[in-house]
Amino acid sequence: MRLATIKCKGREVAGVVTGKGILPVAAINAAEGTAWNETMLPLIRSGQIRELTQWYRDGGRERCEDDPGVVPFGEVVYAPLYRDPKRIFGIGLNYVDHAGDIGDAAPQGFPGSFFKMADTLIGYGDEIMLPRLKEACGTTAEAELGIILGRDCRDVSEENWLDVVAGFTTVLDMTEESILKGNPFVEGNPRYLTIVKNFPTFFSFGPQLVTPDEVEDVLKLEVQSVRNGEVYAKNVVANMTHRPARLVSLHSSIQGWYAGDVLSTGTPRAFGIADGDVAECRIVGPGGFQMEPLVNPVIDLKNREDK
Repeated sequence: MRLATIKCKGREVAGVVTGKGILPVAAINAAEGTAWNETMLPLIRSGQIRELTQWYRDGGRERCEDDPGVVPFGEVVYAPLYRDPKRIFGIGLNYVDHAGDIGDAAPQGFPGSFFKMADTLIGYGDEIMLPRLKEACGTTAEAELGIILGRDCRDVSEENWLDVVAGFTTVLDMTEESILKGNPFVEGNPRYLTIVKNFPTFFSFGPQLVTPDEVEDVLKLEVQSVRNGEVYAKNVVANMTHRPARLVSLHSSIQGWYAGDVLSTGTPRAFGIADGDVAECRIVGPGGFQMEPLVNPVIDLKNREDK
């Protein structure tokens, strides 16, 4: 099953993706006599996504296709999947190729990791705003596989990692690399990661949440960094230094997870973005599998006095 949040009558509401468009959960409740939460984060935190997925697999899919409440794709306006996760957790340099871009080795024993603030968050079609700060003169975008945690948990085993996952999504994570490179890493010297990762609009995710039953093998997914419609870099999840099972399990034994937390797993390669560019994350897999691409236009606030 695939879910999305769309703008509908002045609200941001959760819906199920059909072949024709998005069916709001409210329409399902009206037709089925159910009482599932009608916005995404409460749907995740209540554990109802699993119930909704089972209903969908047991005949709900066909009923969704025929429901007159479907919002056609041509009329869909996506919002971010949700607005206020407790935590956004990112993994840096998780592919060897990307680590080489900035002259580092990929972290081996423990992953390179960082937190992002929830107010960096945007969704499909929203503008990535390059900062006005004069020292910020080299922003990059990073296409990544996002993992959305489905329940509060600690000490999850690698074997059971999928039990705590609500779904997967596409991510664009931005970095102000000009500042980052001004502080070359040496042992004991921090990287300014809090500064370079937390400008407004520096984290985009969505537009769709794909439940785990839709993904045959996470390790075979290919993440593509796309700039202005052209694939800049790509790699498969199996080539991560720290794969999703380890990332979910390890961090569950450190800070634990809350339902709705977002784990961004690392990029095949970052690409520079400038005013007028379009950044995109595509994720594809075997047998024609593909997630709905995440697309964001770029503006430079240094050039836009009205912003």
